[in-house]
Amino acid sequence: MNLKVFIFLMGIAVASQAARIANLYTDNRAMSEGDLLTVLIVENAKAGSNSTTKTDTKNSVGAKMLKGSGAFSAIPSFGASGEMGAAFEGKGDTHREGNLVAKLSVRIDKVYDNGNLLISGDKIVEINQEKEIIRLTGLVRPQDIESGNTIYSYNIANAEITYSGHGEAADASRAGPIARFFNWLF
Repeated sequence: MNLKVFIFLMGIAVASQAARIANLYTDNRAMSEGDLLTVLIVENAKAGSNSTTKTDTKNSVGAKMLKGSGAFSAIPSFGASGEMGAAFEGKGDTHREGNLVAKLSVRIDKVYDNGNLLISGDKIVEINQEKEIIRLTGLVRPQDIESGNTIYSYNIANAEITYSGHGEAADASRAGPIARFFNWLF
């Protein structure tokens, strides 16, 4: 009888382990703290601004006195004139465009009472002393998670996506200290 109970318990243990690994009737979406998601970062940003200002002010003052009469008729006529002017013209134009396409695995840090998930993750890739760093944090709704535990970055609320680099190429693209000083000054 003990052998039958042992075999029965072993069968339950094996079945429950197998059910966790691959169950045909459940979805294995990431829903718990510590689970991993794959974020497909597809970000396109484009912004532009144009400004034109033109100001023109002009003032004029004049005075004239006619020839005197009577005893003062010999005094010549008196006149005065004045003019002021100001002009300003300014133009400004700004254009910025950015694209970021990447794939990043993130971890679920917290599950809120409403089911939303707080996620965060980073990826550091170094090639030839060039370091590229991608960091992401945000909130995910479980219904936005697609098959394969993937989610697009545009479905992440309060997303903070940072892409930065360090190394020779990044240093070469940065202005030198004298140029930065003059840019700050003017």
